[in-house]
Amino acid sequence: MPCTHGKTREEAIRNGEKVIEMYLEAWQAEGESIPESNTLQIA
Repeated sequence: MPCTHGKTREEAIRNGEKVIEMYLEAWQAEGESIPESNTLQIA
């Protein structure tokens, strides 16, 4: 499993974005639908 850690906040964000891209590519390659995005709302 890819890691979303980094030496800086920016590096951790970039690593997280790479993980998201990897999941999207894997879902597409397997012919699965990509889940719709949603927003977490905190009360």
